[in-house]
Amino acid sequence: MSLNYIKNFYEGCMKPPTVIGQFHTLFFGSVRMFFLGVLGFAVYGNEALHFSCDPDKREINLFCYNQFRPITPQVFWALQLVIVLVPGAIFHLYAACKSINQECILQKPIYTVIYILSVLLRISLEVVAFWLQIHLFGFQVKPLYLCDAVSLGKKLTIIKCMVPEHFEKTIFLIAMYTFTAITIVLCVAEIFEIIFRRLCFLISQ
Repeated sequence: MSLNYIKNFYEGCMKPPTVIGQFHTLFFGSVRMFFLGVLGFAVYGNEALHFSCDPDKREINLFCYNQFRPITPQVFWALQLVIVLVPGAIFHLYAACKSINQECILQKPIYTVIYILSVLLRISLEVVAFWLQIHLFGFQVKPLYLCDAVSLGKKLTIIKCMVPEHFEKTIFLIAMYTFTAITIVLCVAEIFEIIFRRLCFLISQ
């Protein structure tokens, strides 16, 4: 019985009840995760090692880098991907435990409403992540960062630091904003598809 639950849960996550939902899963799982996992590591993997300040001392570099990056982009985007997956995973786990197939989701009102709520929650989480990304990283990575080093007790209160590969990081930022916007649009479109298919089902009865 437990193996059947796992099978139903896996099929529900991999093959949502809507065409747009399936495309979203493909886009989200294949493109977005591949982009973050492979290219994200290439762009941000050695950033801390190449981040240098004037004077170029290890303690100053570390202090200013921690100020420049309160959270690394890879960690932020990984958390975003995991958190955004949670509403859908919870719904499909519930559907698997109740032995609800994909057709029932679009045929029974209660399941349709719950599924729509999970998509709306997914949209909300994407919007919050989009806002946090703007707040944390902005839209452009500048080549020079001015570090406030007052708490270090040095003579220099403002230290100039060089940000490595700033242009590549700017392009990557824009790409991640674009991916988030695409997933939000797909989620909204999925809701409209659910409503349309629900109306078609009601008319056909």
